[in-house]
Amino acid sequence: MSDTFNPDTYDFRAELLAVIPNLRAFAMSLVGAADKADDLVQETLVRAWDKRSSFTPGTNLKGWLFTILRNEFYSQMRKRKREVSDPEGIMAERLSSHPEQVGRLDMEDFKKAVNQLPEDQREALVLVGASGFSYEEAAEICDCAVGTIKSRVSRARTQLAAILKLEGDGEFGPDAVAVGVMNLTSSSAA
Repeated sequence: MSDTFNPDTYDFRAELLAVIPNLRAFAMSLVGAADKADDLVQETLVRAWDKRSSFTPGTNLKGWLFTILRNEFYSQMRKRKREVSDPEGIMAERLSSHPEQVGRLDMEDFKKAVNQLPEDQREALVLVGASGFSYEEAAEICDCAVGTIKSRVSRARTQLAAILKLEGDGEFGPDAVAVGVMNLTSSSAA
């Protein structure tokens, strides 16, 4: 660009192209790798072209472009700080979660069914099944015979199966979708 500015002969594109070697050298000094420097210069040129209406012809184009490049570099650096490199997909694998919707609905049904049990059966089932007490410990807590606790737990389980309309052991545990997800996750981890 000459010292005397003529708005009629000003060619923004030509001036932009003339500064590319300087932009590339500056980008190389910031990122240290040719491919990343070229990407940074390209992004700078795209942004400059999009914002060319905000540039005042006759002012320092090189300084304006260097400012855009520098700002783009810092924006990318801030973005990279928030990103995690995971080329093998190991982190993503750990972040996967099993579907919860059906399990939550099943739990709500289970809670309603447990609340329908007689109090003595519910108490025995919660002590042995949920709290992990042995039959002997549960009998001591309830101040009754071990056989009574075993009977209450058995009747509670039978009644729960009837309330929940469960027909066999295959209906307990995760459903087919959850099993599929668990199998997929375990096979991809191996």
